Amino acid sequence: MTDFDVIVIGGGPVGENAAARTAAGGLRTALVEAERVGGECSYWACMPSKALLRPGHALAAARRVPGVPVGEHLDVAAVLARRDSFTAHWDDSGQVEWAEGAGLTVVRGRGRLTGDREVTVDGRVLTASRAVVVCTGSVPRIPPVQGLSEVPYWTSRDATSAQSVPEALVVLGGGVVGVEMAQAWARLGSRVTLVLSGDRPLPAFEPFAGDLVADGLREDGVTVVTGGRATAVSGVDGAGGVTLTLADGRAITGSHLLVATGRKPSTEDLGVEAFGFEPGKALPVDDTGRVSGVDWLYAAGDVTGRAPLTHQGKYAARAVGTAIVTGATDPRPWTAAVATADHTAVPQVVFTDPEVASVGRTETQAREAGLDIRVVDLDIAVAGSSLHADGYRGKARMVVDESRRTLVGVTFAGPDVAELVHAATVAIVGEVTVDRLWHAVPSYPTISEVWLRLLEAYGL
Repeated sequence: MTDFDVIVIGGGPVGENAAARTAAGGLRTALVEAERVGGECSYWACMPSKALLRPGHALAAARRVPGVPVGEHLDVAAVLARRDSFTAHWDDSGQVEWAEGAGLTVVRGRGRLTGDREVTVDGRVLTASRAVVVCTGSVPRIPPVQGLSEVPYWTSRDATSAQSVPEALVVLGGGVVGVEMAQAWARLGSRVTLVLSGDRPLPAFEPFAGDLVADGLREDGVTVVTGGRATAVSGVDGAGGVTLTLADGRAITGSHLLVATGRKPSTEDLGVEAFGFEPGKALPVDDTGRVSGVDWLYAAGDVTGRAPLTHQGKYAARAVGTAIVTGATDPRPWTAAVATADHTAVPQVVFTDPEVASVGRTETQAREAGLDIRVVDLDIAVAGSSLHADGYRGKARMVVDESRRTLVGVTFAGPDVAELVHAATVAIVGEVTVDRLWHAVPSYPTISEVWLRLLEAYGL
């Protein structure tokens, strides 16, 4: 087949969700993928990174509870083998089987936009009667550091798929990838140095979250270098390693260098320039995912520059699929055909130890938006946290819009706080007032009792 109703370019989780939605709606759908069906998340990001992190977290958690027999070190071979199992050993045949079972036509190759409703895949021209959806994700953003192109270095793909522990890993960048991989490999036995350009990791989060994560990394033996603007990279003569030179003259040497300085939309070599868009930049979309000025072109996920998170991309993809099937062009907010939550209620978890879980706006973002807010800060010190781990350290922040008495942002930082964030997400999406939230009684003794303490601190 070369004629379809819908063509989806990019077979990662976002593309899979968009394609499955249109196929379920009775539309003939092609899923075009240049590498592996399942995409970055399945093979090089979410799944393998969390598989690398979880054993170290489990060991650390056991050590915090007296009476639990634990060993001194992780079994590296077993950890890597379990990681490999989660990636299906980088074999996508299972994902292809799922796609075909969902009624999709899987087309292997790199797709490019070559005309109206036209996609060319390695010389084969496909046409779409209804829509083309771009779900090509993102790629690493490599900084213009002198000498970097002349030495071998890791990106996130290498960091999550490595088959042995690096002797000394230098991590450039303190975002989510940087801190997660620094901790994962440190707990597996690497000597890790994390180089930050600012004062703390995770600059997009509330400051206390970055501070707690930095403390956790140091406890794991990670050397955290702040104010470290990289100016040059060079190889180490005869040693096979790399030296990172900073603006203040400091030099950091390691056996491996991980460049984790962010990502950018994957729109290069896609043909977007023919429709007025700049390669390498995000595709501007409305809440249905329709690309600005092109009525048959849609996009979802990292490629839109909205919320570069797998779960948020899948959510947007479901909206795109619904909009295409129903023909919706300007649906009401909070219907299935729009990604309304992109603006107000984006949840995210950083799977370090301690974890960081947040949703909505930070204090700074809320003030910049002109909201009349009140901020409530609290240590997580309830019966549930004391039982959970000796010496439990955690913090919580609640940002309240005083004009409506509703939550607009919540951040938790501490061991195993990830499961708290969905309650906060429901409260923000549902615009639940703090007065009503007071009657959502947390079970005792759980860490969720922090909700009661936050509301008490607010004054209820």
